[in-house]
Amino acid sequence: MTKVAPSNFESALLELEAIVTLLEGGNVPLAEALDAYQKGALLARECQDALATAEARIQVLEQGLTREFTLSPEATEGDRQ
Repeated sequence: MTKVAPSNFESALLELEAIVTLLEGGNVPLAEALDAYQKGALLARECQDALATAEARIQVLEQGLTREFTLSPEATEGDRQ
């Protein structure tokens, strides 16, 4: 197994899926299966971290965009005139 890190979440997820398929096939020598499992565990952690980061960014965006809109006192006085 190569030790090159995927460039992004989608690449990591595709590689993880390939490893799962390989291991589910059951036709892998033990040493190779252990290496694949270790690589898969690292990829799973990277994917979880990327998703957690994305979730945090979404929460920040939602907090900024979902505030209730209120007019300033100056704006409401201008409407009365």
